[in-house]
Amino acid sequence: MNSQDTLFVRIAQRNRETDDIISLELRDPNGGELPPFEAGAHIDVHVAPGVVRQYSLCNAPSERHRYLIGVLRDPASRGGSVAIHERLEAGAVIEISAPRNHFPLKAGTRSILIAGGIGVTPMLCMAEALHASATGFALHYCARSQDKAAFRSRIGQSPYRQQVAFHYDDQGDAQKLDPVMLFAQAGSDDEIYVCGPSGFIEWVCRAAEQAGIPKQRVRYEYFSARPVDTSQDSTFDVRIASTGQVFHIPADRSITSVLLEAGIDIYTSCEEGTCGTCVTRLLEGEADHRDVFLTDEEHACGNQFTPCCSRAKSSLLVLDL
Repeated sequence: MNSQDTLFVRIAQRNRETDDIISLELRDPNGGELPPFEAGAHIDVHVAPGVVRQYSLCNAPSERHRYLIGVLRDPASRGGSVAIHERLEAGAVIEISAPRNHFPLKAGTRSILIAGGIGVTPMLCMAEALHASATGFALHYCARSQDKAAFRSRIGQSPYRQQVAFHYDDQGDAQKLDPVMLFAQAGSDDEIYVCGPSGFIEWVCRAAEQAGIPKQRVRYEYFSARPVDTSQDSTFDVRIASTGQVFHIPADRSITSVLLEAGIDIYTSCEEGTCGTCVTRLLEGEADHRDVFLTDEEHACGNQFTPCCSRAKSSLLVLDL
């Protein structure tokens, strides 16, 4: 099964982790095994026709009988998380993708895991994998308050609970995370993994840079796109390399929406540049990159592009479609 294949699973359990986070345990409806996955993997959940959202797997990779995801109810939801909270109950059968992994864990290397809010979900999976392989790690879990920290009970009962530190915004400064100090004490080979809101990730990455940690040792995964000022967006054209067709992209529409309307098939998922599903080769033109999936180096190379959210600095882009 490849990552674009889908399967149906049953919601075996639905648990409330906090007032705005639920967890869903997903199982094969016939009791069989599910496709394997590695720490850092996520699945697409088909919430409704045309609404697909990504959620990290947060159970142990050794568990083939289930997937576990955590879903934060986002007030600014575009139809994903609110629909899951309001409509999906235990017993429902839903469509998902096979797992895929853009946030892999480097095997056998001591790791520092840093989570902000719902960003704890892939970190729990990593903690399970690191513990199972007897690899050293520390997990730093930042949340607004204790009652906003999901999976506290699970962590408290885990065999690696002594390796987890909680940091709450509403408590004293002494217990808040100081990433500069943390990285100053890190081992020279420690790998850093960060997941959470974009501002949180950028804060941690700046601290790592200040501490002199090489960029290749800092790995991160965004759960949402960075805010973008669209007030100066303008029109441009896109040419399809295989057919020569040219499409005009209005200032208020994405490339994918125009191409899909014209029958040009592009596989998309998040529609905001976080998942990498739609990454396409850019053959000509200068891109205005707005995704958080590709690295700064990949942006600079100029040969990959996320048409779901990115735009053009030049008047024409030629896509390898």
